Parts: sequence; C-alpha cells; structure tokens
Amino acid sequence: MVSKKTEQNYWLMKSEPSVFSIKDLEQAPKQTTHWDGVRNYQARNFMRDQMKIGDGVLFYHSNADPPAIVGLAEIVKEGYPDFTAFDSEDPHYDPKSKKSEPTWYMVDIKHVRTFKQPLALEDLRKVSALRNMVLLQKGSRLSVQPVTPAEWKAICQITQD
Repeated sequence: MVSKKTEQNYWLMKSEPSVFSIKDLEQAPKQTTHWDGVRNYQARNFMRDQMKIGDGVLFYHSNADPPAIVGLAEIVKEGYPDFTAFDSEDPHYDPKSKKSEPTWYMVDIKHVRTFKQPLALEDLRKVSALRNMVLLQKGSRLSVQPVTPAEWKAICQITQD
C-alpha cells in the first residue's frame, strides 16, 4: 500500500550495533531490512500510524562507545504486523499478539548513507539547534522517536562528507 504523502517526516531509530548495525544494513539484500522487535506502545504507534514511505531516518547506535548517529536511512514500507511476535521461537515473541489482532508493527528501512564520522551523543548536546531534540531529553529511552525538520537539517549539515 502506498500512501499519499503530504509532507516528509523524520525519525531516529536506535539499534545496538552488536545486534544490528549500520554496516549490517549496508550488507543486507538491497540494503533493506524490516525493523522488528519494537515492544513499546508509543514507538509502535509511530511505526504503525505515522511513518510513511520516503520518511527520513537517523540510524543511531545505542549501547555503543560512544552512542552516536551513524547514518541515514529511509522508510520504504509502511507499518505492517511484526511477524516476530507470532513466532514462539523468536526472542520478540508475544503470546498476547494475534495475527487477527496484531499488537506490534514494523516498517522496512533502506540504507541511504553511512557517515564517515559518527555524530556522538556528547557532540549532539553541543549543537544549539538540537537542544530540544527528543534524544537529548532527560529520561528519553524510546527506540523510535520523531525528529523535527530543523533537527534533521542541522544533522545533515553537520555530517556533510
């Protein structure tokens, strides 16, 4: 299903590099993967209801040294049921999620660019245009979060290779 797009949205998606890194995305078939395993309702709602084809994604390595935005991706398939929730052998299995009434959703993303130099969390905090970014707010732990157009633009300007 292709939706009619009125304006582009931007997102930050966190992944632990030991689980799935930007390099893994680069090496995936067609440099594309499904973003599965999200088990937070707010993040699920972003993926299910708001992410659209063509939206930009900041790929963030969490639980890394240092944590950093490491590249760009884009949404290439809108929200659909996360099949890992139905697989009892999968670590993301959720017995309460049913195929007829799925609880969890995922999207597909495609690699756009890997930064030559990651943009570390400590460096992000120094950029005045990013002072209100969700990522930088105290207690912010969401694995999928919105990014404003101004924040996207500021990060893209900083990371021009």
